[in-house]
Amino acid sequence: MDKFLNLPEEKKKRIVDAALKSFGANGYKKTSVSDIAKAADISKAMVFHYFGTKKDLYLYLISMCTDIIVNEINNGFDSTATDFFERIKQSSELKASVMKRHTDIPAFLIGAYFESDPEVKSDITSLLAVGDDYRDKIAFDGMDTSKFKEGIDPKLVLKMLIWMAEGYSSQLPVSTLDLDVMLKEFYECMDLLRNNFYKEEYL
Repeated sequence: MDKFLNLPEEKKKRIVDAALKSFGANGYKKTSVSDIAKAADISKAMVFHYFGTKKDLYLYLISMCTDIIVNEINNGFDSTATDFFERIKQSSELKASVMKRHTDIPAFLIGAYFESDPEVKSDITSLLAVGDDYRDKIAFDGMDTSKFKEGIDPKLVLKMLIWMAEGYSSQLPVSTLDLDVMLKEFYECMDLLRNNFYKEEYL
């Protein structure tokens, strides 16, 4: 990886963009190193030289995308907010801002999330588990639990929101994914949950 990381920024970006686009369009198994090399305008041998294997490149991209999103949230998140739904909204908007600037990331990450190839599935699960821990930290550290009605588990509410987002992502072709529309509908779902799960004085 050092050989790749020491490349000029323009060349690194060209290789990363080509790999994200190729994996995002075709998935892990159907994407070949030749496809990525051609899209990046480098030789197949150089891809192996920089990354070692297709799997190493794929897992590097997952970590890279995760780091980009986490850094965006860390830099923009208002940790003084105590409302559960406000914290989720903040993190969602920051994540969407990354996706809008890095347009090849959404298709790649959605594909990785649903990737079933046994060669990478367990590694993906491990990498995404780190993201799950971070998401829980953003949602719950400093959150005011007193707004919820008695018997409502905020962790279960977060799971419901994740399931809704997963379902939305799995049903739409990524090429037609409109982040603004997705966020609007996601917030409408959050409002429904807030109206049902919060005490009346907090509505």
